Amino acid sequence: MREVIVQGRGGQGAQTAGNLLAAAFFAQGLQVQCFASYGGARRGTPVSSYLRAAERPIRVRCDIERADAILCFDASLLEGRLLAAADARTLIVVNSAHDAAHFGAVLPGLRVLPIDGLAIARAQGLGRIVNSALLGALAQALGGPDLEVLTRTVVAQAPRLHEENIAAVRAGWQAMAAQRQEARP
Repeated sequence: MREVIVQGRGGQGAQTAGNLLAAAFFAQGLQVQCFASYGGARRGTPVSSYLRAAERPIRVRCDIERADAILCFDASLLEGRLLAAADARTLIVVNSAHDAAHFGAVLPGLRVLPIDGLAIARAQGLGRIVNSALLGALAQALGGPDLEVLTRTVVAQAPRLHEENIAAVRAGWQAMAAQRQEARP
């Protein structure tokens, strides 16, 4: 079973991203469980979306204590309670213009893969809406869901700007693939 935490601030789309990721895993034939947790009921407060995906029915009904992956929409949230769910094997994809060396110095012992979701979103005509770019990057880093399944899911559930969202998913996927290729010896 894979356990993923999506963390953002109210209004950034973390819950939407969690739901899209769950729908993509489900479209690939996996069992999924997705639920959210909100801070204060206002924009800018921390929002978490929790996701489990497995080949068998998921019977556990608790918070995720040790995540396989974390998708973080805002690097300032990489602290305290969120990092308590991470260990050396947890894959952390963070929306940031900083490089991996920066996070290696700030968060030693953790696998942090930054992706500039904001730059990708703006380049694809989405403004500050980074969901699609970050989902593409996370899916590539995790090895699933499949890129085509993810793009179909985003198109099916995105209210508008279908071509821009597809381009952002693909650009996020490609940016993460390039980053991981560079990191290999």
